[in-house]
Amino acid sequence: MIQFLLNQTLRCEHALDPNMTVLEYLREHLHKPGTKEGCASGDCGACTVVVGELHSDDTGTRSLRYRSINSCLTFVSTLHGKQLISVEDLKHQGQLHSVQRAMVDCHGSQCGFCTPGFVMSLFALQKNSTGLHDGHQAHEALAGNLCRCTGYRPILAAAEQACNAERGDQFDAQQSQTIAQLEAIAPTQTAELNSGDKRCLLPLTISDLAQLYESHPQARLLAGGTDLALEVTQFHRPLPVMIYVGNVAEMKLIERFEDRLEIGAAVSLTDAYSTLKAEYPDFGELLQRFASLQIRNQGTLGGNIGNASPIGDTPPLLIALGAQLVLCKGEARRTLAIEDYFIDYRVTARQEGEFIEKIVIPRASQSHTFRAYKVSKRLDDDISAVCAAFNLHIDNGLVVEARVAYGGMAAISKRAKACEDALLGAPWNPSTLERACAALAEDFTPLSDFRASKEYRLLSAQNLLRKFFIEQQTPHLETRVTAYV
Repeated sequence: MIQFLLNQTLRCEHALDPNMTVLEYLREHLHKPGTKEGCASGDCGACTVVVGELHSDDTGTRSLRYRSINSCLTFVSTLHGKQLISVEDLKHQGQLHSVQRAMVDCHGSQCGFCTPGFVMSLFALQKNSTGLHDGHQAHEALAGNLCRCTGYRPILAAAEQACNAERGDQFDAQQSQTIAQLEAIAPTQTAELNSGDKRCLLPLTISDLAQLYESHPQARLLAGGTDLALEVTQFHRPLPVMIYVGNVAEMKLIERFEDRLEIGAAVSLTDAYSTLKAEYPDFGELLQRFASLQIRNQGTLGGNIGNASPIGDTPPLLIALGAQLVLCKGEARRTLAIEDYFIDYRVTARQEGEFIEKIVIPRASQSHTFRAYKVSKRLDDDISAVCAAFNLHIDNGLVVEARVAYGGMAAISKRAKACEDALLGAPWNPSTLERACAALAEDFTPLSDFRASKEYRLLSAQNLLRKFFIEQQTPHLETRVTAYV
């Protein structure tokens, strides 16, 4: 059984299909049609809802944390112990919520299909804003919502009005009650949603997860689900057994040590952002261009590695940084360099019943220069055509160490060994640079697809290395990860 709050109403579900998405649950099970299905792939934002969770600060004080998510990519089992808020819940005692009123006042809706998604993104923005409108924060909050009618000027105006509006709504008034309800239904043991032919298991500890996964090695691990859910929504493949790792507290930790960061595999990209940005600014910049805020609120660092996509944005950066994975199977653990995890297209070194427990990333060093670049067809909410990461140690004009990694150039994200060999021990000058660029043709034979031709990919990979070189000579020209087609 799973339990969660639907606004303020407790829902206990015993036998729902674990493959049911929150979008399907709202529309077909509860007959709440306000949440719309546009793409069923997390690209349009029409299905945006908000999830409330208990959050403890450094002092242990409990509060509510609201985040926007794509309901089309969220399996209903992941709601266990949380609060679900849809667009129907905002109107209160016959009065529009302030974010709804802002959309009306600013003429932010025409056909109205996308409007519920925008409203819910605005609601989450308002709940997470500091009290005054921040244009960058508004852009980030709305980048995952697409509108083909109004353009975005009136919607951005609505964001400004909503964030500057007088605060206080029914959710604030009921906050203490909601926290008490969520504390009462907080998971205390492994739960299960079972429809007879499909199961989703929800462990709370790593040991329980390891035991379940060894017993059900055929199960699919579910974290954010932003990739896994596509198998159901796009390819119509049933997932008979899933194990949800999002309630395993140990895998949601971020720990800082003198020489390394340890980030649990179930840490969301949103939660990892501030830590990675503080250590490696380019990593933080790239994460802001990783899909949409809704996706980053759900997707995890471990999931972006585990699915072994050749166009995953974080693996090239982690490879260049020399990151390692801690893999767990039963009671055994092993540490593996992330570059050795990827073997072939969607094939990894992970053994049956083994899972990624955490990612270990070396702390930044003043002797090394790290930069990352992403090339895509649009700035926001898009997949890389090429992603490059460079980590160099240059001493007295010579390249002492070089780690160069690319995504989108092969069946896996990988190091450019020939390029590195051309750099190592050589002077950091234009001649060395051009030899290293030429060596990239030995490292990669990219494919052509709808994102880019093989010629474009190779030239882009070379030009990103040139860009890195130029920025090192003239730091004021730095544009970091803002490159796009």
